[in-house]
Amino acid sequence: MLSLRIATIVNVCILGYWETYGITNIRYDNTNNCVDGNAWTWWFENLREGEEVSMTFEQIINDVLEHEGGYVNDPLDKGGETNFGIAKRWYPDLDIKALTKNDAVNIYYNDYWKPSKAEQLPNNLQATYFDMCVNMGQTRAVKILQETINSTGSTTIAQDGIIGSITIKSAVNISKRRLQAYRCLFYSKIVNEEPSQKRFYYGWFKRATTT
Repeated sequence: MLSLRIATIVNVCILGYWETYGITNIRYDNTNNCVDGNAWTWWFENLREGEEVSMTFEQIINDVLEHEGGYVNDPLDKGGETNFGIAKRWYPDLDIKALTKNDAVNIYYNDYWKPSKAEQLPNNLQATYFDMCVNMGQTRAVKILQETINSTGSTTIAQDGIIGSITIKSAVNISKRRLQAYRCLFYSKIVNEEPSQKRFYYGWFKRATTT
């Protein structure tokens, strides 16, 4: 705690110096995560994200279940028949309508959480990334994570949809807000390619920007 306070004081002094000499638009490394390039904005955004603590699977899955809701069988939804977000399309042998919440949680833990390696990512990205794995599949979620990492310009990694050590290590270069932005970009592409999916866009957008 003491070291954090000292680091905070030092950084405020540095930013005060920048402000005095009119160099608040300085950029290097992770400053391109900032929405406006301003040094003050960049520092406060990163301080706020740095305060986020690691969430457990139990905490994250509660938010996922809230987004997914209960039983749905919308003919226009490509997911088809679903309950708690578990789709008949991917689990054809399950009685989706009779699925319990505990059943769904067990599926999410074994088939989504463990393979996703979400707990190995920076704290501020874990919930967003895992929710993406649930909502669009792990391969697509990882590709968007990798695309987001490459968008900073600080490194270039393969966008192969594989959550390996290089992707996990490189994820420290991005902010939660940047990942949310590229998630929204993916949904926009879906709507552009298939206008019938536009009816779902606002819900996707809300989910992406609040998780």
